[in-house]
Amino acid sequence: MKLAVPWGHIAAKLWGSQQGPPVLCLHGWLDNANSFDRLIPLLPKDFHYVAMDFGGHGLSSHYSPGLPYYQQNFVIEVQRVVAALKWNRFSIMGHSFGGIVGGMYSCTFPEMVDKLILLDTLPCALDYKELAPLSAARSPAHPAEPATPQELENLLTYKRGMIEHMLQIEASQKPQRVLSPEEMLQGFLKNNSHVGEECARLLLQRGTTQVATGLVLSRDRRISLPEHSIDFVSRDLLVHFIRKLQAHVLLIKAMQGFYNVRRENDADKEALNLVKDILKSVLKEWFQYTEVPGNHYVHMNQPQRVAGIIGSFLKSSTLNQL
Repeated sequence: MKLAVPWGHIAAKLWGSQQGPPVLCLHGWLDNANSFDRLIPLLPKDFHYVAMDFGGHGLSSHYSPGLPYYQQNFVIEVQRVVAALKWNRFSIMGHSFGGIVGGMYSCTFPEMVDKLILLDTLPCALDYKELAPLSAARSPAHPAEPATPQELENLLTYKRGMIEHMLQIEASQKPQRVLSPEEMLQGFLKNNSHVGEECARLLLQRGTTQVATGLVLSRDRRISLPEHSIDFVSRDLLVHFIRKLQAHVLLIKAMQGFYNVRRENDADKEALNLVKDILKSVLKEWFQYTEVPGNHYVHMNQPQRVAGIIGSFLKSSTLNQL
């Protein structure tokens, strides 16, 4: 399916009857809608699943020249898709960056989202690396002290990095590298060691374009590091956002997955524990947390490990609404 947008189209793929309860599936950074190819066939058949390619990813159009890729733009894309499909209420399943976009959408349009499923991700990106250690006495209701000058400086550094990268790409006349299918696959596996070969082939199937002498990556080269585009929030904002949610939330944590959006300190669980505590405190029985063995791409590599959990959540929370 292709949906018209002002700069071209948003591409998506569909599973299940359009009469079923809708579930919008949001892929991770630099991935595409094929991220869900192995998982969705294992989920309940009586739901309608739509996996979209974010702008500049997969088969979706690149943004117009001169425009940056900001997290808020992707949230707007979700609303464009929902409006085009004429959905009044639906569920979101997001992996990695897709979960952050889905979380922000769910807080911004809380009346629209019935269920939010987070696959090895959080509903907001918390820039916690430079924060003072959490006090044991600090409660989720009063989770944060004012941002330090260093935290504020980091946010400016991210924004500057995005601007400089985008202008550099625009100024560069360097053509895209053309690779053979095997070279493309091996390069992808080398840079993404957590993705198995079958899953890599799936992502490349939708993420490359055939040219006369081989394959080129089809994603927009303006898209670089995730921290250049993500809106990091303070703990105060995080609490405020989560209080806006009207959705049941399922967070599935991959035990060998990522804990830090910047991936520099994956062993540090401070952000996960903080967000989990706030979700529990605010949503109470509307929040479900579970851990599964596997890495950041467990939903692709071993989809059977998460399919039953997701299926039960979709079914049970639907029954709770009736």
